[in-house]
Amino acid sequence: MLTELAGVLAERRRQPDPDSYTCRLLARWPDGPLKKVAEEAGEVLLAAKAGDRAAVVWEVADLWFHTLVVLTAMGISLDEVAAELARRRGRRTAASPATSSPEETN
Repeated sequence: MLTELAGVLAERRRQPDPDSYTCRLLARWPDGPLKKVAEEAGEVLLAAKAGDRAAVVWEVADLWFHTLVVLTAMGISLDEVAAELARRRGRRTAASPATSSPEETN
């Protein structure tokens, strides 16, 4: 699903449509998409703190969408992010959890 969505976002970037929410968001780069990521991250925190599973799912979907918009605007692929996660996973496997930094284990 994320790959499919990333493809749609890339297409919106290549062929802007003024009626598209995504295109309007990309046109407001950098502040528009970055503010949405911050807003959605806060909403994930609030939903999780409240213990509301359905709201967490809803808000994480919003956060992932808006994060994909940022990646699209910056020309960063999902493969690049996946490679970074794999790199961290490899490093975590090699190091003991006690010596790994939070960035490597989270």
